[in-house]
Amino acid sequence: MREKQFARQAEGYLELGMSQQALDSLSRLGDGTNLKSSTLLLRGEALRCLLRHEEALVPLNRAAKMAPDNVHVWLAMGWCYKRVDQLDLAIEALQRAAKVAPTDALIHYNLACYFSLAGAKQRALAHLSQAFAFDSAYRGLVDAEPDFDPIRDDPDFQAMTRLVA
Repeated sequence: MREKQFARQAEGYLELGMSQQALDSLSRLGDGTNLKSSTLLLRGEALRCLLRHEEALVPLNRAAKMAPDNVHVWLAMGWCYKRVDQLDLAIEALQRAAKVAPTDALIHYNLACYFSLAGAKQRALAHLSQAFAFDSAYRGLVDAEPDFDPIRDDPDFQAMTRLVA
């Protein structure tokens, strides 16, 4: 009951953009050794929002072991791994998410970004195509996305992103 109360409080803080307060609320539960995966995800999200990416990976990895079908955990892990320069692990996390939710446009869009950064143009284009197929709104994000800079001048990329949906 206590964990549920602090978790709800932390969710509210996160919705309001008050990440430190969310983390403070969850800290009242101790070191987290007996927390539910959903509470560990909240702790990871609070740390991620505070740009404490490496720290966030600790509860997120524990949450992933407890709830391997939770797409939100894998997305958060991918986000953090990218920001601690572990692109291979970011890709791996999002590939796990894609196995759980194969039609999620956000997952495919992020995989396209990460494969672009990794220099894997064909894989980036394949995932970008899937993202567009599942949600054409992602077309509007491409021009401002710096993750596509490595392939932005590529004719295949330009042809794909200039198509009218």
